[in-house]
Amino acid sequence: MKNFNYFAPTEIVFGCGRVDEVGVIAAHYGKSALLVTVPEFPAVAPLYAKVKAKLKEAGLEVAHFDGVIPNPTTDVVTAGADLAKKVKADVVIGLGGGSSMDTAKAIAVEATHKGTAWDYLHYTPGPTEATLPIIAIGTTAGTGSQTTPCSVITKTETKDKSAIWHKNIFPRVAIVDPDTTVTMPHSVTSQTGFDAFCHNFEAYLSVNANPLVETLAIEAIKIVAEYLPKAIEDGANIEARSQMAWADTLGGLTNASAGVTLPHGLGMQVGGHCPHVTHGQALAIIYPEFTRYTYQSAIGKFAEVGRIFDPTLAKESDAAAAEKSCAAIDSFLKKINLWIGFKDVNVTKEDIRAIADCGQVLGDYKNNPRVATIDEMYDLLTRSYERK
Repeated sequence: MKNFNYFAPTEIVFGCGRVDEVGVIAAHYGKSALLVTVPEFPAVAPLYAKVKAKLKEAGLEVAHFDGVIPNPTTDVVTAGADLAKKVKADVVIGLGGGSSMDTAKAIAVEATHKGTAWDYLHYTPGPTEATLPIIAIGTTAGTGSQTTPCSVITKTETKDKSAIWHKNIFPRVAIVDPDTTVTMPHSVTSQTGFDAFCHNFEAYLSVNANPLVETLAIEAIKIVAEYLPKAIEDGANIEARSQMAWADTLGGLTNASAGVTLPHGLGMQVGGHCPHVTHGQALAIIYPEFTRYTYQSAIGKFAEVGRIFDPTLAKESDAAAAEKSCAAIDSFLKKINLWIGFKDVNVTKEDIRAIADCGQVLGDYKNNPRVATIDEMYDLLTRSYERK
């Protein structure tokens, strides 16, 4: 076995009804809380009210920044950080999907450091321990942000999407309450659920994978294969929601240690250049060509995952099962209504050229078992333009 390190300092508070504990948990970190969310809409209004009430019951002053947008930008982070400074926030609480949690992390940095959050990206020394404590409460099941040291943001004026990656932005506490996910519509359940698969599959494939990551990732992939279709079919199925919340959390833990690979590096550039495309959609579009590009460089791992999605592959050799895993993952995408191409989400061929040219901005592609050139990325993305 190779040498490896594993570091995951986030306290995980898991289970139905656990969001009720947010006030008691937040009170450990001070008296002033900044709640970070997307704008209120009917499905989340009761949850927002509950969280604010629990915080106030525990004696905290609560300021609410509700300016989060999908594919959050540096302008959004600065607006939130300005409010955090104004109210002298002691703790930042990200409530929502990955965008809300990532924005909360970036706000926690910018509110306590010179310059902006953009000055502390993954290739810099990163933020210091002055970063405000972060509590993450996910309302989707897929981003894994509640247990990662990652905050993905886009620089507004240049459409450059990058990330802070540093131990000081690990959330202190992740409240993983499946009850908060039951109002997700089918499309969001599908897209975020596929992201949970991708986090785990890519960490499993990563050149940085280790035995612990591989064990967690395989467990999560089995969960997604079984329970994501059930969660899409019946959003009130609390067992399916609970299982997906766990797979999501595992995806954060595997990603935090081993990172992700080629699809995420490209997918984040899709979001930077075409912010109307969700992260889950971008991954779904890229995956059919990605699997075919990569499988021969990781035969054993593709074979194992292929057999999860198609048990009949148990009778096949690893080489045959690995090749057929691509079609098995295609079938899963069709089953969860994500068999789409760039054309379906209004991404042009000119956009694809620009996305490919930025394909090596993030280092994720280096984690892939087969490392792609810019030309190979462009070819892969071009072949993802239209699905048949």
